Amino acid sequence: MTAPVCTSASAVAAPARQTLPHPRLAPAGTSLYPSFASYVRARHPALLRTARSLTANPSDAEDLLQTALAKTYVAWERIEDHRALDGYVRRALLNTRTSQWRRRRVDEFACDELPEPEPEPRSGAGDPAERQALRDAMWRAILRLPARQRAMVVLRYYEDLSEAQTAELLGVSVGTVKSAVSRALGKLREDPELGLAR
Repeated sequence: MTAPVCTSASAVAAPARQTLPHPRLAPAGTSLYPSFASYVRARHPALLRTARSLTANPSDAEDLLQTALAKTYVAWERIEDHRALDGYVRRALLNTRTSQWRRRRVDEFACDELPEPEPEPRSGAGDPAERQALRDAMWRAILRLPARQRAMVVLRYYEDLSEAQTAELLGVSVGTVKSAVSRALGKLREDPELGLAR
């Protein structure tokens, strides 16, 4: 059995006074605006929806709302009609977001000449399925090369190593790499499957 506990009205109201006091305006642990916290608790979901409609990112919306609420908190004493608080916060949201847009630097520069246009793609080059079919055919053709030639082609063209790096890695001369890669490329050019894929 529990004994009833009597609490004073000031103890019950204590949580309502823990409301984000502005450090320069209020002594530590007190709040100038006891109704500000209750306003934020009651209207936060609706105000957050407004903030989300102004930004694409939910995290940016949270930051935007916090900034607008901070501005509202500082102006709380000057707001005479508390029925107009939503309008005040919405105006703060919009003004803050507009300032953010204006501060954003635009990376566009005027130039005398237009850049070169992209070359027209070859027939089928824009189709992802055809590109993948060509890659698969190329890999099968590489697998048909002798092991040493295959290793050199992979190191030179898939791993993007230089001839000297390939030679050092395989323990052969640069001339051996050049001649082996040349023979391998000749075989790939003659591969019937690659001829059909092209």
